[in-house]
Amino acid sequence: MYARRDIVKGAASLPLAAILADPILAHAAASNTEEVTLKLSDGRPITASAIFPEVTPAPSVVLVHEWWGLNDQIKAVAAEFARAGYVAVAVDLYQGNVASTAEDAGTYMKAVVPDDATETLKSWVSWTRNHAKTTEKLGTIGWCFGGGWALNAALAAPVEATVVYYGNVAKKADTLKALEGPVMGHFATMDNWINKEMVDGFIEQMKLAGQPAPEVFWYEANHAFANPSGGRYDKEDAQLAWKRSLEFFKANLMG
Repeated sequence: MYARRDIVKGAASLPLAAILADPILAHAAASNTEEVTLKLSDGRPITASAIFPEVTPAPSVVLVHEWWGLNDQIKAVAAEFARAGYVAVAVDLYQGNVASTAEDAGTYMKAVVPDDATETLKSWVSWTRNHAKTTEKLGTIGWCFGGGWALNAALAAPVEATVVYYGNVAKKADTLKALEGPVMGHFATMDNWINKEMVDGFIEQMKLAGQPAPEVFWYEANHAFANPSGGRYDKEDAQLAWKRSLEFFKANLMG
């Protein structure tokens, strides 16, 4: 039986997709994060998983999970960001709940109170910005449910860059005026929910808001194409989207 440190060491040379596709490797990477707790204005605790790069102070990325919850996969992505030189903070919007079935995921997602989620994200953006190991540059990123909330976070607590993976971007121009950083979006042509009509509307509303045009990429794939643990995973597109996301954050956060 290999020790966790040996697994982590062996995974260091592997691409992110290989780590995420292997539950053992994903768990090992996720275990490098540390749980941090804050309190909302009414005293309720909120948690996130944080991880720091070897060299600090560093720019930071706040991650918002898919509808499954803050699982090993999202924590492993946070660890990958740390490996790329970022302070990474993966926020939990489900109060510790992690779904293993679509039914549970739907239940947890519907239970999210928008005002509470907004306050939670604002709190973590503030905590991250004020941390001694971070610079003034911060980005948000999310997938599916979290993609929409990554954009919401950027609207509630303006950040330097936002990446949305097939998340809800149905926003009006008056709301989008609050953005202070550029947006990149990864969308799937076979996605019947986050579809071209919604994304085209987002582009138009960004224009009406006087915002820079979002960098939008379409992939011949389906919703959740970047999740190696799901049946809709598209390896080539997922790797390309990840490469583009890293380049986007490097251009907007590392400078």
